[in-house]
Amino acid sequence: MLIDTPEEIKEQINRSRIKKIEAAFYFHWHPDHVAGLRVWETMNQDFRNYPAENKLTDLYFPEQVALDFRKMLGYWGHFLFLERQKVIRINEMKDVDTVIINGTRILPFRLKEDFVYAFLFEDEDSKVLIVPDELKGWEPPEFVKNIDLAVLPMGILEKDPFTNERKIDENHPVLKSEATFEETLEIARKINAGKKVLTHIEEPDGISHDELQELEKELKHLKIEFAYDTMFIGL
Repeated sequence: MLIDTPEEIKEQINRSRIKKIEAAFYFHWHPDHVAGLRVWETMNQDFRNYPAENKLTDLYFPEQVALDFRKMLGYWGHFLFLERQKVIRINEMKDVDTVIINGTRILPFRLKEDFVYAFLFEDEDSKVLIVPDELKGWEPPEFVKNIDLAVLPMGILEKDPFTNERKIDENHPVLKSEATFEETLEIARKINAGKKVLTHIEEPDGISHDELQELEKELKHLKIEFAYDTMFIGL
């Protein structure tokens, strides 16, 4: 399963060891999570054979996401076009809905910012929480605590994590809308997952992979890892 299609999703899929994508979910409408949606056409449409033998991917849209896509940046029209091309199937979900795919139950649920969703994946053996972005002000509910794996956005580096030097002015408006790294760590502590992986690492923060590995050592007591493209996580 895939969550979101950012602009670079084609390169990410090509670099990965993924052979088949059964389905995909969308988390919210922001372009950095959606703008690569044409990947469904390039990946699934059969341009060579007649009659065409297209592949079909089920796309799942939580309630508010489907509503926002109808208003924001023309996305819904593009998805409808892809459905007419018979390369995707649109599945709209209500907030109480879950879906089961290959024995895994997926529950989308809203965060504090109620236009965005987290996803809880659960099978007989494990529970996995994936929150792609937008943690600001979120208080983890009991049903996501003490799970096997939590994948969370890193949050912005308000301060240098090694020297504590301030990197973003304390009056910057971004601090009112985006969770900081320290706020993310506090949320990770509350979730208390067996493994914690931080992703959505922002280029403007200017922190390298080597520096993140050093930071992992400092956060060893929290069982924190930092994500990278092609990463596999065992449970």
